[in-house]
Amino acid sequence: MVTGLLSMSGILTRTNGAGRPGMDRTEFFGSQVGGESVINYSYTDMPWRLMAWDIRYFFTFAWALPWVLWPVRPCDGDHFDELSFTWQNLWCMAVHTTLVVMQLFFILSLPLLLLFPVWMVMLVIAVFFSVNRLLCSTLNGNTVTFTSDPKYAPALGEHAHEQWIFLNGVAVGEAWLKSNINRLALTFKRPVIGVHNRTTGIIFDVIECLIQRNFGYATGDVRAAYKIIKEKLYNPQYSKVVFILHSQGGIEGGLVLDWLLQELPHNLLSKLEVYTFGNASNHFNNPHRHVGSQQAEMMYPITGTEFPTTIMEIPLVDSPAETRPPSLKKRVSNTSNYSFEANGHPQTLTPISNGLDASRATSYAVPTSRRAIAHVEHYAHTTDFVALWGVLHFVTNKRASPELPRYIGRVFSRTSSRGGHQFCQHYLNGMFPLERDSNGGFVGCAESNDFMNSIIEVAKNGTEKDGLREGFDNSWSMMELAARRGSDIRDPVAIHGSIYEGKEGINDGKVRVKDLSRLWQYRNGRSPPDIPRELRRMTVE
Repeated sequence: MVTGLLSMSGILTRTNGAGRPGMDRTEFFGSQVGGESVINYSYTDMPWRLMAWDIRYFFTFAWALPWVLWPVRPCDGDHFDELSFTWQNLWCMAVHTTLVVMQLFFILSLPLLLLFPVWMVMLVIAVFFSVNRLLCSTLNGNTVTFTSDPKYAPALGEHAHEQWIFLNGVAVGEAWLKSNINRLALTFKRPVIGVHNRTTGIIFDVIECLIQRNFGYATGDVRAAYKIIKEKLYNPQYSKVVFILHSQGGIEGGLVLDWLLQELPHNLLSKLEVYTFGNASNHFNNPHRHVGSQQAEMMYPITGTEFPTTIMEIPLVDSPAETRPPSLKKRVSNTSNYSFEANGHPQTLTPISNGLDASRATSYAVPTSRRAIAHVEHYAHTTDFVALWGVLHFVTNKRASPELPRYIGRVFSRTSSRGGHQFCQHYLNGMFPLERDSNGGFVGCAESNDFMNSIIEVAKNGTEKDGLREGFDNSWSMMELAARRGSDIRDPVAIHGSIYEGKEGINDGKVRVKDLSRLWQYRNGRSPPDIPRELRRMTVE
């Protein structure tokens, strides 16, 4: 359990000199527990005041702006990497450079336009925006949604119940979006739908970010993503919808989630999983399903996990939203003091009797997530300007003020010499690197890397008035790890959905990123269990 937040000074002290990152390290802090206090100023404060705060912190974190592109090497992902020297990438970089120069000149010259007649000002503005749109059209194309190339991940029957969707960030044209979704498809061996957040140039995209996150303005791609995700959640074919967001996509994805939370039934929302990289949003909502679980987490944030002495059978189903059908509720072992509730509010494991002999068969109905959305994880670099301006600022802010935002989702905060902002080149190459075959071709995600093997440092700096964190009892993988014989997991970390398969690193009492990251469990076509394997084993009294 984590009782505090990482302070902003802690982020800054991980760098030395001119903002260069120090020794590689990864800190983890669990999802904040929602409460009655209203602390998300994106909903409670005036938009113009929010805009002023955002502009202030833009300059506060301006030291990290070079890391939007830096480091430019290595390009381990070859043609997938945004800054690799391919013809498409060189064209994109040339157009963006032109747009930056044009837009800076236009903004700086706006005061001078007051010296000219209105008709001339309107003509200059019309010509500028026409040229800007023409240049952007060479990057964006005309398509809003794309599907990954089947050569990277053909559609397989075993994943037919899943739909993966990606929403990109700032400055991404058609070529980079295709690279992003193909890289995801190769990494996780699933087809991926890409919803195109079209670029209007880096500077105008940043202005759009300010408008979106402070005024809640939904652009066309936000509406398109909402429509697609809503359709997939209502489609009975899908028991799992995975939504991946990067950069500005975190702002837009947050707006999509707000709409979904307002409208969709919670049993449909429980199909949804959200993973973000370099998230630029100022809030991320995921409320509790009922007040009982919220109060339990606030009252008992460090409750440990207990296990029944005998587990005979756990009924498995495809969808986490359908894990407690009445037909599966049976008598549990008399030796067990752990229970599931049968009233639709799964806080504990409650024994449900139908007269069966517990020595012959025992089954548990498995609870869904206590929150509306099943799983939310954020991945961030501490030298990524966008992450500092977004997720890390709002999660780690040290002030115990009620108008500060509440940010839901477990955060992996990494300090690394490769800690830039680009999706493929910096985030995926550093956290989900690719494996090559003997001929040098990519075959999928590497089974081991420095980030996933790094030992978690629990973020303890910083305070919050209601600074509570989800406890061990909220995590299937804590059950998974703690239930194993000889396990010695003692770190105060709420492990979440882990399926660590080896013994190394478990019995030494240390928790690594791969033990916490649910997204890691999807690599190369794998799937994390919604029920720990230790709870699925067959035993006899």
